[in-house]
Amino acid sequence: MKILTAALSAAALLAAAGCGGGSGSGASSSGPIDLRMTIWSANAKHLALFDQIAAGYKKDHPEIGKITFESIPFDSYTTTLTTQIGGGNVPDLAWIFESNAPDFVSSGALEPIDKDPDLVPSTTTNWEKDGKLYAYPFSTSPLGVFVNTDLVKAAGRPAPAQQIASGTWTWDEAAKTAAAVQAKTGKGGLVVGDFDYKGWDTLNAIWSGWGARPWSKDGKSCQFDQPQMVDAMTFVHKLIFTGKGMPGPGITKDFFAGDSSMVLTQISRAALLEKAKFHWDLVPLPKGPAGAYSVVGQAGIGVFKRGKHADAAKQFLTYFSNAQNSAKLAEFFPPPRKSELNAATLAKANPLLKPAQLDSVVVKGIENGTIKPSHTGYAELQQTVRAALDPLWKPDADVKTVLSGVCSKINPLLAK
Repeated sequence: MKILTAALSAAALLAAAGCGGGSGSGASSSGPIDLRMTIWSANAKHLALFDQIAAGYKKDHPEIGKITFESIPFDSYTTTLTTQIGGGNVPDLAWIFESNAPDFVSSGALEPIDKDPDLVPSTTTNWEKDGKLYAYPFSTSPLGVFVNTDLVKAAGRPAPAQQIASGTWTWDEAAKTAAAVQAKTGKGGLVVGDFDYKGWDTLNAIWSGWGARPWSKDGKSCQFDQPQMVDAMTFVHKLIFTGKGMPGPGITKDFFAGDSSMVLTQISRAALLEKAKFHWDLVPLPKGPAGAYSVVGQAGIGVFKRGKHADAAKQFLTYFSNAQNSAKLAEFFPPPRKSELNAATLAKANPLLKPAQLDSVVVKGIENGTIKPSHTGYAELQQTVRAALDPLWKPDADVKTVLSGVCSKINPLLAK
């Protein structure tokens, strides 16, 4: 209930954040300018890189005092951020999920920023309004499939790379492999990263292969009850309860610990395979009934109008996101820049991945992929859909009936 209450108030808090202005960028008699950026990573390597970039900026900007990167837990990030804003503790800059982009961009809470012509057009669409850019898409990460090729081989199934070469890498074949691994090795088959029967929107990595959408392109009507979504979710339901190729509710299988044969996730997770004790591969998402496709997860960095030093924050963001620093960030966050979107450049920052893997999953994914779902009022929608989908995660569920129920719950929200 607390989560939903916070979700309902998020839009109001953001609207309040758009009122009034910051205190400018000049150092005052009170001392140097301190900047704060909220982030959802506590990864030591990420933080070390951010601090390195900040130190480089401070060398040429003596007016800057401290630049702090405040880590907020991933699961409560947006709720905590909007609570800070509502309480007057507005950060200067913040990471923003792609799903929350419409709320932040439309609220007037963010400062417009300069749009670098080197940015790939598809990476900025989510962050634009009336021709202006309101956040820098610092991480544009296509989803791929990491494969434990040892488990696939033990199950007597062809490796996905072989199926790609023969044109048979489809969702039906992936399901057969997942089921075979579970049946013959006892390990997990296919895991959808960050799903855990809560993050329903992560299933976008599957249903997009059927051409399904949670709501219409204009965001005004539910499409969970449409044939494409019913077929896609029927496939997922059978994968879980009939083929046993996907861990069921309450069952955890960690791919990176060798407990499952495949995981759908972003390439930034490759770092977890540095000391893997099994052979692995990275391949594009399987073809679905609608053909080949790719899905992109994204995060932006925005500057708040009501931050204490909005102008200084914009200047720091320009430096943080320039070509030189973007190349450094590419080790963890796939860049949105045309000049850096090639396998050779990405390979320098991602030594664990082969150029062919980077080209097929990252380069082509960013160029052709669709961004994960977003909508104004997303936090409330997310919680409502999650609750409405709960009856689906039972062996005897009527998929079509459950999905119709989802639409009955969210159509009033979409119409707001």
